[in-house]
Amino acid sequence: QVQLVDSGGGLVQPGGSLRLSCAASGFNLEDFAIGWFRQAPGKEREGVSCISTSDGSTYYADSVKGRFTISRDNAKNTVYLQMNSLKPEDTAVYYCATGLAGAGLSPLDYDFWGQGTQVTVSS
Repeated sequence: QVQLVDSGGGLVQPGGSLRLSCAASGFNLEDFAIGWFRQAPGKEREGVSCISTSDGSTYYADSVKGRFTISRDNAKNTVYLQMNSLKPEDTAVYYCATGLAGAGLSPLDYDFWGQGTQVTVSS
């Protein structure tokens, strides 16, 4: 019953946009901080963005600031990552995950993960 499903990835040209979704079932996402992370082949998993469910504060890695936007729709029990002005270096598997209050952009702050969705930015 407890599921966290991330989706919305795909192939897009540089400068294009994608919207990733992180949908929860069996629990309420509003009770957790939600983070988006990405991992490219041969690289460590890195934090992209997170949103606090306590005060709604949002945080972004410097590499995506101004291009990506994280948001939450409590009615749909879903968190989104809108990705604009995509670059080839954004290519990675993207994961959403839940954390407790105070979680930041470190993967170590998160304990329940989605399965990942592939984002490929290429011409």
